[in-house]
Amino acid sequence: MFFHRNSGGGCSWLLVGLGNPGAQYASTRHNMGFLALDKLADEEHFSFHKLRFKAWTATARLGGATVLVMKPQTFMNLSGEAVGEAARFYKIPPERVLVISDDVSLPVGKLRIRAGGSAGGHNGLKNIISHLGSDAFPRIKVGVGMPDHPDHEMVDWVTGRPGAAEEKLLIAALDRAVAAVPVVIAEGVAAAQNQFNG
Repeated sequence: MFFHRNSGGGCSWLLVGLGNPGAQYASTRHNMGFLALDKLADEEHFSFHKLRFKAWTATARLGGATVLVMKPQTFMNLSGEAVGEAARFYKIPPERVLVISDDVSLPVGKLRIRAGGSAGGHNGLKNIISHLGSDAFPRIKVGVGMPDHPDHEMVDWVTGRPGAAEEKLLIAALDRAVAAVPVVIAEGVAAAQNQFNG
């Protein structure tokens, strides 16, 4: 394995924000993961300048660890391809793969941090579970709510843009999601749940 360099400059965590690439999806409900990472990059002064593992990537020191920060560019339902590739390259176990995603089962702006579990119908999480061969990876979920109207197609809802009132709640939720990242990494999921869930 002469070319497999993962010591020295290696990463001990993956931080993955889920979303869909392309300007038409930029501010949609499904792109909460991308939006959280953009906010984090602003605060921590790093940029996504390297396209590798089918993702825009950056390396940052977060919660005392060296973290590969990733925005998969494969579209949501294939997010696991990027995550699986990077996890294998750096030999990172699922419990050190932190994923930020939207969640339609949570009210708008509510945050839920979990240590693992099922995909709950989220195609990005489902694909990551399949590529990691495990559902035991931590996640920060940002609530985007459900459509009021029963006829409203879910795909139209998640790829739609939130209204002004929702936007305010989501911006606050993204701030909390970003603040939760170093806590999960440095202190663990339980500590982050105590501080940020609810």
